Amino acid sequence: MKQIDVNTKLLGLFGNPLSFTMSPLMHNTAFTQMGLNYLYIPFEVKEEDFAGTIQAMKYFNFAGCNVTSPFKTRVIEYLDELDDRARIIGAVNTVSLKDGRLKGYNTDGGGFVESLRFERNVQPKGKRFIVLGSGGASRAIVMTLAFEEADTIYIANRTYRKALELAEDVNKVRRCAVPLELNSEEIEKRIEETDVVINTTKVGMYPDTAKIPIEIKKVHNKLIVCDIIYNPIQTRFLKSMAELGCATITGIGMLVNQGAEAFRIWTGQMPPREQLYSLIENTLQQRAAAQS
Repeated sequence: MKQIDVNTKLLGLFGNPLSFTMSPLMHNTAFTQMGLNYLYIPFEVKEEDFAGTIQAMKYFNFAGCNVTSPFKTRVIEYLDELDDRARIIGAVNTVSLKDGRLKGYNTDGGGFVESLRFERNVQPKGKRFIVLGSGGASRAIVMTLAFEEADTIYIANRTYRKALELAEDVNKVRRCAVPLELNSEEIEKRIEETDVVINTTKVGMYPDTAKIPIEIKKVHNKLIVCDIIYNPIQTRFLKSMAELGCATITGIGMLVNQGAEAFRIWTGQMPPREQLYSLIENTLQQRAAAQS
């Protein structure tokens, strides 16, 4: 077991609930393998205690933290500085603490884009995307795709108004977003010209694994389909797309790569991503076996 001493730099995950988080396993394994004197601890924080929790980091040996639901937007008011992309996205999942100053970042969108590069060698520039959903994860992803000069981003949502609102925000950054209603007919009209389809909704997540966000029957052989859900690893949506011949990317990619970018922000070094992929996949498979 790693020795904890007075020089150990602390990192926290603040959110509620945190029963399924993989972040402590991922980061602490990397710290041990790389010989870094850091410790990552999950803290389930009550909403009324959140402000005090963030400020208290300055009085201990914290190097920063991750922030997850329900605090990704609320944390902004307690920070001293915001990274430009986090400011435009309007949400923070990573905070660094240096020289008494708290700076917020959003690594969710970048983590997803890096999974495209890392797993399928896909650069967003000039590509066309269909993104299912318009919630917080979708916002981080589509904004990042816009920053990365995607050609077109179709944002499909059951409630068209929400897709329209997000598209309008994206188009303030770069005019590339088009809102759609989330139904098979609208998606299949555009599938032939699309490079990547991304599910950012929670449809298909454990325990409702039989559900699917959209049924797509018309594809082409170069289409890549992604799902940011990682429990289960292979969602019904991904399985259905793989059966049609599409290449797929699971939610493990975004999970590992958003964590790797946070790790770099805190330590200045990149963790061993290939090993973390295997670690997370094996752990999730063991959990799935225990759930069944």
